[in-house]
Amino acid sequence: MESPPYAEAPLIVTLRLDEHSTAIFDELRRRHFPPRLNRIGAHLTLFHQLPAGSVRTVLADLREVAPPPFDLEVARPMLLGRGVAIEVRSARLQELHRQLAERWSEWLTPQDRQRLRPHITVQNKVDPAEARRLHAALARTQYWPTVLATGWSVWRYLGGPWLPEADVPFTRPE
Repeated sequence: MESPPYAEAPLIVTLRLDEHSTAIFDELRRRHFPPRLNRIGAHLTLFHQLPAGSVRTVLADLREVAPPPFDLEVARPMLLGRGVAIEVRSARLQELHRQLAERWSEWLTPQDRQRLRPHITVQNKVDPAEARRLHAALARTQYWPTVLATGWSVWRYLGGPWLPEADVPFTRPE
């Protein structure tokens, strides 16, 4: 039996967020991300490129370290030069990322070896002046919701679009 063509596509691991928060960030992306480039919804990327053949190990590790759902603090907008992201803070997320990076150290690209700077990109690949305007507008926001981390998502990177591979939900303790 022949493997599907996407079977050799590298893996991306993201943090799943609660539905309410995802809707807020999706709306920001819909309004501010160039439509031709907005191929997936709002997300928080943890690992950008894991080997295609590692999917079983990745899923097993994600299941093993999956905590109960936990809160993330939405800190502030970040200017990315040609875009804007919303910074997210969580000591729990930093520790989980460290544990996974340790397990997957032999696979990590230089980008994924760096310290995690969790964020949700709401605009990218626009004129820097447009990014500065959005950053200034979002910096005036008085209230950001607390976001609930609800699980992991694993994707296949297809050179632009992402194909969902699997979700690993966080479960509440019995």
